[in-house]
Amino acid sequence: MDNTVDESPLYLFDSHFVEKMNLTVGTNGDYSIPECFGQDLFACLEKNRPDSRWLIIGPERSGSTFHKDPNATSAWNAVIRGSKYWIMFPTARAYPPPPGVYVSEDQSEVTSPLSIAEWLLEFHAEARATPGCVEGICHAGEVLHVPSGWWHLVVNLSPSIAITQNFVPPAHLPEVLAFLQDKADQVSGFKKEIVDPHGLFLQKMKEQNLEILQNAIQQLKAAQEGRKRKWDELVKGHDEHEVLNGDSNGFSFGFGDVDDDDVP
Repeated sequence: MDNTVDESPLYLFDSHFVEKMNLTVGTNGDYSIPECFGQDLFACLEKNRPDSRWLIIGPERSGSTFHKDPNATSAWNAVIRGSKYWIMFPTARAYPPPPGVYVSEDQSEVTSPLSIAEWLLEFHAEARATPGCVEGICHAGEVLHVPSGWWHLVVNLSPSIAITQNFVPPAHLPEVLAFLQDKADQVSGFKKEIVDPHGLFLQKMKEQNLEILQNAIQQLKAAQEGRKRKWDELVKGHDEHEVLNGDSNGFSFGFGDVDDDDVP
């Protein structure tokens, strides 16, 4: 790991490291989840939760190209050894994808340069000047938070070992519910026998966190009603087909995500 010269070195992820190494997770265990991240609502799924924690090992220059974390989850990343450079962008209608990253309409396909080095050479300067850009370096003993839906790229500046975990905080439950329901073909990490992750999660939330679930559903309804009001205002006095296709005085309109800043 200390002597690789590859442009894109191997970056290893192990989602079963706790079981393989017979580790205990908790206050008096081998490591504990940082308390600052609060409640993880996916915990209600117990053994049926999707893959959520990984031991990550990689040499200098290894890393991950731009992506969002699975199932609209948030994440924390704790560096045990080495250092990591992070560059991140929020997702909202006001912020396009990072420079050099091209996303399909349903966000199921992401196209970007083949290597981190290529992206850094071609787009790094532009990205740093792009509104919403957040960047920094995490050293051993430091923990970084990746909010739900944020684009992020990471590159190891030295041989690195880290632990990361995806979680669902109450504040981002609406995004996770919407993702599981509306983007079922993009849901990942669940066991094959779990055929309806959205339904299972709803059931467990009703049993264990009913008040939090009801609040999230109300937020989803408010967002949907807000989009409908905006749509009704936009099509008033115009042909709906013209508005959808941008033919109404050069204006076009598209529905945004749950967390759009300009949804009432």
